[in-house]
Amino acid sequence: MDSTVNLYTLMARYQAGDTTAVTALVERVGPQLHRFFAAQSVSRRDADDLLQETWLRIHRVRHTYRPGAPVLPWFYAIAYHVRVDHHRKTSRTTARERPLEELSALPSPDEARTDELEALLAPLSEHQREIIRMLKIAGMSLEEVACATSCSVGSIKQKVHRAYRKLRHGMDAMDPRRRPSWEPS
Repeated sequence: MDSTVNLYTLMARYQAGDTTAVTALVERVGPQLHRFFAAQSVSRRDADDLLQETWLRIHRVRHTYRPGAPVLPWFYAIAYHVRVDHHRKTSRTTARERPLEELSALPSPDEARTDELEALLAPLSEHQREIIRMLKIAGMSLEEVACATSCSVGSIKQKVHRAYRKLRHGMDAMDPRRRPSWEPS
């Protein structure tokens, strides 16, 4: 059975009130959404909280899903807006606070890879990082990313192209051997 068709079927059953469909959706899509948040979040706890908030919002607005429309972009659009709302809320509350230094254990290999990825993506704007994560980490198509971010496909292509160019320029600056022979040093 095709996984996309299965998601459509599960979503239709969820809208009809089938609790087994809810469980199946959480099991199928939950890990993807958790990775989406973990790649951007400071802590695992925040990623867990954002995932829970996303499922609550999905439950509240499940009636707005149009049967036949792509399911994953609909989920990711909600997750994206949950993350934006969380960022706005935390930036307002932490603007006046002084964080206490926390002792942390050595990072796990997944955290180390996430840190390396974040360091690589650091020169990009937050919106460019978001799009790269959706395309390359979550494996979404351009159309799905456009739907999730409320942008046009052309706009997503342009933002991705500019992000790649910025990353390439940064990598060329770090390693002079990567610079084309025709380009001045």
